[in-house]
Amino acid sequence: MKETDLRDNFLGWQCRVRQIAMREGGGRPTPGMRPHLCLTSDGNFSDEITVLLVRRDPGHDASQFRHMVLKTQDPAARYESAVQFLSATYYQRPREFSDELTGLFQPSMLLVRALLARGDCVLDFRQFSASYRLPCAVRRLGEDEPAYQATYWHNRLFNPNIPGNIIVLGFLPDWSKAEAEPA
Repeated sequence: MKETDLRDNFLGWQCRVRQIAMREGGGRPTPGMRPHLCLTSDGNFSDEITVLLVRRDPGHDASQFRHMVLKTQDPAARYESAVQFLSATYYQRPREFSDELTGLFQPSMLLVRALLARGDCVLDFRQFSASYRLPCAVRRLGEDEPAYQATYWHNRLFNPNIPGNIIVLGFLPDWSKAEAEPA
């Protein structure tokens, strides 16, 4: 399978997984949104991490998510608003999404330090009858980056208790080394 086909298949699968989570699961993360992470060459995987799929141009989404958070102090209303927004047409066009996945972490986590020190990892996604094993470059996103803002405000929609000192990491797959089942 060509690298572009593998990337496009993964993004389409991620959009479907997320649509189902929003429409049928009330927005709760599913296994396809929570890959196992591997830092070692021996292939041992750590716990799952939750990653987001952000659009190629996430500035508008960051503004929309921020508005939804600041519109009300009621966490239940925010959550409901987020699920409604994300279950409508948000994930309808996979080609609008970047293949750099993002995750929000506390800086004190040993995993964050290890990821930043290494600069790479492997993410192992599995749900339904599909699996993707993606070697990824890891980077820390700056607070001024639209993908950071979209990730932060998206997470605030679902979790009102996010501490102020967070780190957003980007995970960019190396599609030449990625694997998928079924191929």
